[in-house]
Amino acid sequence: MKSLDFVGNERVVNQLGCLIDTERFPHALVIEGEKGLGKLTLARLLAAALVCRADDKPCMQCAQCRKATQRIHPDIFEHCAQGGANSFHVDVVRGVIKDVYIKPNEADHKVYILGNADCMNISSQNALLKVLEEPPEYAVFILTVKSKGALLETVLSRCVTVGLEVVPSDLGASYISSHFDGISPEDAKSALDTFGGNIGKAVNSFENNRDNEITSVCCDICKGLVEDNEFSLLCACSVFQRDREAIVFACEYLKNIFRDALLFGNGVDLLSGQGECARLLKSKLTKQKLIDLMNVCDKLKDMAIMNSNNSLLITKMCYSLRQAVGR
Repeated sequence: MKSLDFVGNERVVNQLGCLIDTERFPHALVIEGEKGLGKLTLARLLAAALVCRADDKPCMQCAQCRKATQRIHPDIFEHCAQGGANSFHVDVVRGVIKDVYIKPNEADHKVYILGNADCMNISSQNALLKVLEEPPEYAVFILTVKSKGALLETVLSRCVTVGLEVVPSDLGASYISSHFDGISPEDAKSALDTFGGNIGKAVNSFENNRDNEITSVCCDICKGLVEDNEFSLLCACSVFQRDREAIVFACEYLKNIFRDALLFGNGVDLLSGQGECARLLKSKLTKQKLIDLMNVCDKLKDMAIMNSNNSLLITKMCYSLRQAVGR
């Protein structure tokens, strides 16, 4: 199977390609990974390969591939939940169950891409389980999830699971600069370093001014911590009230700032690009406190991904950060 424009994760792509080429692809696949790693892109690539008529799949030249690329293939169904808790409604699953027993229109397979499947509630998952237990031989289900832990064990036991990882900065920077106008390899690498090798988030940072605002907020949080100003810390965090993705971004970015502070002055490149913040934190906090702050960021990020209540999460964020610096 061709990897096409899917960059990184060569081992996973090659393994899945071998399964397609040998006609041993599983009837249900779970692709796990954080937002921005290309789960949906890979799912669409696999769907195109499954309906492709050429020997080297997906050829992207045949009618089947062209329809798949244009998302008008009658045998490829795609539904992606918005990402909030329980946002993957049971009615969608019921629609899939109703459709799956109708034979393919054109291809050898019917492919169902279910994005953010970890947003299914228990009822939705149990409904899906029924068809996963005894699927028609032509049906293939591809589920994308941030965390497979949100899926029932009974669902996971009937699926093959693969995980996507971040890409090396140099590889990702080359891809970004060659596919997006106006982004230099140097800027792309800097963004990838900031987002830990996550191509999607790096690209989004160039397109979304919202990220610039959050970056500024993170600097305000750092100043609030060293100045022991609880009010300013709460004010800074209030921007996260209705934006859980912003909390995830902030946790990643704050961790990079704390890491830069820990290594500041040792000739190490700054991941955050916030030299002034790093210098200030270095002068005010011990190494252990900076390490504790990094650990707090990991825990808060996990809570945000698991769809914790935003108000409670903001309170937890302020409390945990202050506790880490001994306030």
